[in-house]
Amino acid sequence: SIAHSLNRKFYRFSLGGARDEAEIKGHRRTYIGAMPGKIIQALKETGTDNPVIMLDEIDKMGSSYQGDPGSALLEVLDPEQNHDFLDHYLDIRYDLSNVLFICTANTLDSIPAALLDRMDVIRLSGYILEEKVKIARQYLWPKLLKRAGFEKSELRISNAAISNVIDGYAREAGVRQLEKQLARLVRKAAVEFAKDESLEALSIGVNDIKTHLGNPIYTREKPLAGVGVVTGLAWTSLGGVTLNLEAAKIHAKTRGLKVTGQLGKVMQESAEIAYSFVMANLKRYGADETFFDETFIHLHAPEGATPKDGPSAGITMASSLLSLALNKPAKNIAMTGEITLTGHVLEIGGVKEKLIAAKRVGISEIIFPYGNKKDCDELPDYLKEDLTLHFVKTYDDVAKILFEVTAK
Repeated sequence: SIAHSLNRKFYRFSLGGARDEAEIKGHRRTYIGAMPGKIIQALKETGTDNPVIMLDEIDKMGSSYQGDPGSALLEVLDPEQNHDFLDHYLDIRYDLSNVLFICTANTLDSIPAALLDRMDVIRLSGYILEEKVKIARQYLWPKLLKRAGFEKSELRISNAAISNVIDGYAREAGVRQLEKQLARLVRKAAVEFAKDESLEALSIGVNDIKTHLGNPIYTREKPLAGVGVVTGLAWTSLGGVTLNLEAAKIHAKTRGLKVTGQLGKVMQESAEIAYSFVMANLKRYGADETFFDETFIHLHAPEGATPKDGPSAGITMASSLLSLALNKPAKNIAMTGEITLTGHVLEIGGVKEKLIAAKRVGISEIIFPYGNKKDCDELPDYLKEDLTLHFVKTYDDVAKILFEVTAK
């Protein structure tokens, strides 16, 4: 689409599994079977010096004794150097400054820092339910019907049925799994037509989905409630999810904190910061200031098989611990935000995905850091419909909303 809008030629090649520097810079002509690198091959195939070249799956490159393609790309992607690019096969300098490079990746963690520094990072958020329904209706379903040899009038599916498929079987950020599930429906329908030759048309409704696809993979998440239980919001590769954090008093023999739920290093540090902050400010929030002195606390993030990391659960952990100290359940409000030792609430990422996750489980109030107000203002109005958004600067604001406690 970008190449078409710019009226340029397009070339794509995948870097997934690439572990040879010669893939980028070519082989020297002294080797048998030597050939130019992919960059020069792209220019040869497109027949122009200003194509759009997509480097797909750049986060899945490897390295070996044959060289590191990531290091070879440093020169290619650097506008200060790529006007003088040297391919080993051609052995002459070539100007790549007119080429528009677009790289794709699922995660930034495995991309070398020096290489990432040469790119402008654009994060693409996942599709919401309404967007997936439109994609399925306008693109995926017609494509599957054509592939199976159906006319549009022969096999129909309702929007409610598509929504049911998305919510129960395809909650990923993209639409690949949705396409697979819709393809299963088309194949099941083809069997129905083969069994009954008199059948002229078939419509798929909500009640037919479970019959054809089996029990839903995903069930409707239910926010838990009670003393020490608080609903947080997390951002994963599947999009936004709710996270019910639980805190429990184990015994009063010794002081301490145990954290479980396969938490990453950053999230473990967030738990320690939340513990220290709440313990230092119990009196300000009207709790017994000696509560943690001889109390062993267990803090757990359910679904222990799922790895979790990041600092955005800071205020959720602090709220779970404060709920336990106050012996008071929190309101049915979802929240996200990083907490500091002085109680400031810092902004986080994945605002759109987290907001969608809260709506999916029926939560109508969400607490966001004040720094994310600009991100929420940019979201379309239909996403924020029927939602009450609170923007907080310090944890004092969180405690006032969640427990109706005013810090002294």
